[in-house]
Amino acid sequence: MDTDTVLRPIAVLAGALVVTLIAGWLLDLLLRRADARHGETPLWGLLRRCRMPFRLLLCTTLLYGAHRRVGIAPDYVFAVGRALTLVMIASAAWLLVRIATAVVDSSYARFAAQHPNDARVRRVRTQVTLIQRAVTAVVVVVAAAAMLLTFPPMRAVGASVLASAGVLGIVAGIAAQSTLGNLFAGLQIAFGDTVRIGDTVVVDEEWGTVEEITLTFLVVRTWDERRLTMPVSYFTGKPYENWSRGGAQMTGTVFWHLDHRAPLDLMREQLRRILEEIPEWDGRTGSLAVTDTTPHTIQVRAVVTAKDGSDVWTVRCQVRERLIAWLVAHHPYALPRIATAPADPRPGAA
Repeated sequence: MDTDTVLRPIAVLAGALVVTLIAGWLLDLLLRRADARHGETPLWGLLRRCRMPFRLLLCTTLLYGAHRRVGIAPDYVFAVGRALTLVMIASAAWLLVRIATAVVDSSYARFAAQHPNDARVRRVRTQVTLIQRAVTAVVVVVAAAAMLLTFPPMRAVGASVLASAGVLGIVAGIAAQSTLGNLFAGLQIAFGDTVRIGDTVVVDEEWGTVEEITLTFLVVRTWDERRLTMPVSYFTGKPYENWSRGGAQMTGTVFWHLDHRAPLDLMREQLRRILEEIPEWDGRTGSLAVTDTTPHTIQVRAVVTAKDGSDVWTVRCQVRERLIAWLVAHHPYALPRIATAPADPRPGAA
């Protein structure tokens, strides 16, 4: 083995690495300068995440174009070419996913900064998240198919696979009926605007906030920090409560069972003072009325409002606790009790 046979592959490898490092450094420099000049958009800063797949793609492309001429591993030319091809396809797919993610994240960030409507921002966030995952899935599937087709046996059976595609499609559709149903349900949720990330929902008597939506499942974070993972088809086929639909503002009620002698006018004044001391109350409604009566008690209901479901829960608890404490301290006779004294005689009775 002569010196030229050894040095030439080493020189090509070193040259490819040097060119890759220089190109990656120049790309990063240009992106940093663009990010500094265009501070209104985070796109250029997000595109810096593409440096690693770009370097990998560039390096493998350079090596693929030169490995036959310079004789890198001459006894394994075919295997080296196959390996470089697979790496090129994988790195190209990685680069496309990073670019798509950067564009989607940048678009969402700009939209969120320009629109104060929280419900609309959460709707767009849900849509772009599902679109991003759908694009990623498509790129991965296409890349995997391209990698498989680099093997001659896979190309040889291509005709038979296409011929039986109809039968296989029917079989796959039956086998993956649930998965496909969830997939289409996820797209329906994304563009039908029925539920969004950040919405407050009640599902199977569990109250929580939608934390994540994918193409196949949805995660609800309950008030006690549990996570409910449910198929997205549930939200297209069964009823559920969405407290954020049409606006996040909420109205809540507080009930008391009190004695018939309860000072209702004083309770209304005290309710107003209590609400003014609660920062979560939004000032829209704060009323009190008798809604029912029994032989022993009356049912008193207070109606309060807040900007969302979490705050209305806080307001309800605060009002219930403070008004009971005020009754105990100043009007204990208003609390319910069982009467044991004899009834007053009927007027005119002998």
